[in-house]
Amino acid sequence: MSAIAVLLAAVFAPQDPPPVRLRERVDVERILVQARVVDSRGQPVLHLRPEHVEVTLAGRAAVVESVFWVEGAEPPLPEEAAEAGVAPAAPAGRLVVFFFQKDLERSRIGGLMQMTREAASLLEGLAPEDRVAVLSFDSHLKLWVDFTRDRDAARHALEHSILFGSRPAVPRSFHPPALGPSFDRVAARRAATPETALLVLGEALKDVPGAKSLVFFGWGLGRFSSTGVHLERDYEPARRALLEARTSVFTLDVTNADYHSLEVGLEQVSYDTGGFYAKTHLFQAQARRRLEGALAGHYVLVLEAPRLPPGRHRLRIRLTGREGTVLAPPSWERHGS
Repeated sequence: MSAIAVLLAAVFAPQDPPPVRLRERVDVERILVQARVVDSRGQPVLHLRPEHVEVTLAGRAAVVESVFWVEGAEPPLPEEAAEAGVAPAAPAGRLVVFFFQKDLERSRIGGLMQMTREAASLLEGLAPEDRVAVLSFDSHLKLWVDFTRDRDAARHALEHSILFGSRPAVPRSFHPPALGPSFDRVAARRAATPETALLVLGEALKDVPGAKSLVFFGWGLGRFSSTGVHLERDYEPARRALLEARTSVFTLDVTNADYHSLEVGLEQVSYDTGGFYAKTHLFQAQARRRLEGALAGHYVLVLEAPRLPPGRHRLRIRLTGREGTVLAPPSWERHGS
């Protein structure tokens, strides 16, 4: 065979296909998570950086891109936060809701009266730009004071309206940020359980921009039966509404008892929303210090997380290299398709 024939045969001979290289592709998305971090005394742990925080979402590691400390209104967050779907337009100052579960039963009324005085004292520690709303629930939900900087109006509601008021006045106008435009007064009058009251309040809070702290002075959630304590059916939608409203619940139990069955529900709502539960009949000063520390501010974590299907996914946050307790919701919910 000639040299040319050999060359042509080599050129046109069947060639082995190139090896197939498989590359795994993992879609990620940016999400925001709100968390508070406190030390053993209940005071905020400051100056955290991304390397101090480990996060898992649905059992998989999430990369912490940024950690922002927020004391009052949320500042404009950087581009990665905007990509996470949140562009805060919160007003200056913190937004604090005082929510009282009223009951004149002997083991509760003393604690309730004491906590109205504690709440009035807490007003003195708030910054001038902070806003406070005051609500109560007995046979139905009542909005006494919408978000305001007017300490005298808030103090009057705490010292008089909660215990002795009958029907709140309906304001003719609202000044943002305000619950009023979204507060369903018909649903509030029909709210027969504290779970339903929290649902009505949570829905109204959704339209108020920024993070909120709900201080729940209560004596119980749920109902007791032979099979244990069961939360009412409106609890689950109330939980979702509070989380969508970026509202953490800090529960101060007014019951004069070392233990009572309905404290389980109070613990649950605080756990589910990234707050805490505390008894007040013995250690009021300690509970107040913990509350003041938690209200001081919060962190916003920007996470790069695996893209997950719609639904509720387990969220775990812990510190590494720093000491402290993380207060954050135990789950994150993806909406849409």
